[in-house]
Amino acid sequence: MMNLILYTFILKMCQMNNKSYLMVAGDKQKHLDKLNSLKCDIAIVNLEDGVFDKKFARNLVYENLLNNEIKNKVVVRVNSLDSCGKEDIVLVNKIKPYAIRVPKIKTLNDVEECLSLIDDDIEVHLSIETSSALENLSKFKINKRVTTVYLGILDMLESLTLPQSLLNLENPTIDYILSKFLIDSKIANLNPVSFVFQDYKNIEEFTKWCKKLKNMGFNAKACISPSQVDIVNNIFKINEDEIKKAKEIINLFEESLKNNISGFSSEKYGFIDEPIYKNAKLVLSKYNQSEN
Repeated sequence: MMNLILYTFILKMCQMNNKSYLMVAGDKQKHLDKLNSLKCDIAIVNLEDGVFDKKFARNLVYENLLNNEIKNKVVVRVNSLDSCGKEDIVLVNKIKPYAIRVPKIKTLNDVEECLSLIDDDIEVHLSIETSSALENLSKFKINKRVTTVYLGILDMLESLTLPQSLLNLENPTIDYILSKFLIDSKIANLNPVSFVFQDYKNIEEFTKWCKKLKNMGFNAKACISPSQVDIVNNIFKINEDEIKKAKEIINLFEESLKNNISGFSSEKYGFIDEPIYKNAKLVLSKYNQSEN
């Protein structure tokens, strides 16, 4: 029982700490050579989209990661199960990465198949990129090893027969997709990672997306360039003002509790009660975990 509690705690701590997820080409040695120096929280080594020779990439990733300590911060994105994903998983299981990410998930049966194929000591991550996956997302937490989901926004739009031109900061349809992905992930106790912004040279718009996503409640963002990683790490960190406010609210509430008062007005922060106190504890918990 204690091992299970400790495992669950470590999983939650890791998920809360991870802000930046950087895509790394699995078929390019020069990209794999940089794994140990990357500033991202998690490197996603890609065997799927954009990889022409799947077998070559699979073997190259195996050779580079098998005895590499960085694999503890690596997620390997394999191909879909109806493609060559099963062959990918057989080899990647031997590497023992942090997680294996499986694309084109649609149903609970797909999740169950992933769990049966991926070794028990490896996390299972899922790509949510079809209308069926979005519909079933809140039910996908069928095992503690299923921890993280990624929104594939371009594939999702195609699945919904919607044009990619909708993908802009002010579009209400995109806001709905993002909100549904976020809330259903939270309902399922899954860690939601927002979509990849393809125009990696457009730093200004990427920054705006990051700020919007953080304001919506996201804690993590997928990236395709080191410059994007720097922006994500900066924007998604907890700022000093939030930490100071949380500490002060906690102190005020706990002092008030000594007098059997659990709801009161603060000149600085307005009305403080137990929900406000719990939120302050959550903010401080995230900060303390990021420091460890």
